[in-house]
Amino acid sequence: MKKLSGRLGRKSLVAAALGSAALLFGGPTLANHAWGTYHWSRTSAQITPPVGDNVSSQWDSYLVTAVADWNQSIYIESPLVAGQSNPRNCRPTAGRIEVCNHTYGNNGWLGIAQIWLSGGHIVQGVTKVNDTYFNTSTYNTPAWRAAVMCQELGHDYGLGHQDEDFSTDATTSCMEYTSVPAGNEHPDAHDYEQLELIYAHSHSTSSSSTTSQVGAGNSPADWGRPVAFLRDGRPNVYIREISPGLRVVTHVTWAMGEGPRGRH
Repeated sequence: MKKLSGRLGRKSLVAAALGSAALLFGGPTLANHAWGTYHWSRTSAQITPPVGDNVSSQWDSYLVTAVADWNQSIYIESPLVAGQSNPRNCRPTAGRIEVCNHTYGNNGWLGIAQIWLSGGHIVQGVTKVNDTYFNTSTYNTPAWRAAVMCQELGHDYGLGHQDEDFSTDATTSCMEYTSVPAGNEHPDAHDYEQLELIYAHSHSTSSSSTTSQVGAGNSPADWGRPVAFLRDGRPNVYIREISPGLRVVTHVTWAMGEGPRGRH
C-alpha cells in the first residue's frame, strides 16, 4: 500500500502541475487517448497480468525497461515472467501478455499489439516486434526498439495514441507516431493520467475468462475488418469476431511508408 500511496502522490503532483499550467496559459487540456473502452478487469488495487518474456537477448533490456515503465502507473503491477509461447507464432496465454520477437516477414509492420476481449474486458494480450525490419539499418537503433516495445505494451493495457502524425513530434511519449523516435522511448505523465482514468473503477469479480488462440496471425487477412484509419487512409486497428462475446482486436504499427492504402 505504501507503493500505491507514493505513486498516487507523484501522479497527483503531475496532474496539479498540468492543471495549473492550463489555467495559467489558458491552453486546452490534453486529449483522451484511451484505446476505445478496452481494459483489464481490476478486482484489487492493481491489475497484475504477467508479461511473458519470449524475446531474444537483443530485446531483453527493452522489454525490461518497458515493463518497469508501465508499472509506474498506480494501477499496474505486472511481473515479468518466463514466456509460455513460441516466438514464431506467439500464441496468447489466458490472463497474460506474451511478448515475442521474430523475423515475421516483409509484411509492412514494425510491431503489433493484440488483445482478446471477453465479457467486456481484456483477458489476454500479445505484443510482437518484427525483426525483419529491426535488423535493417533504419530501425536497428535503441530509440526505435525502445519506442515500439513501449508503445505495443501500452496498447495491451488499453492505451491509444496521443498523436498519429508521423511528420510531427508533439510529445515525449512512446504513445505517439513519429519518424524520429529519440525522446519518445517511454511513457509520459499524460499516459499515466490516462491509465488512472481507465482503471479508476474496480470490479467485484473477474469477467468471463473465455479465451482463444484464434486471430494471432501476422497479416490483415488474419485480423478481421479494419475499424480505424490513419489520416493517410492506412488501417491501423482491426477487429475479428471469434465467437459470440469473444473478439480479438489488433493494433498495428506500420513501418514508415508501408501498409495497405485507402479505406476498404
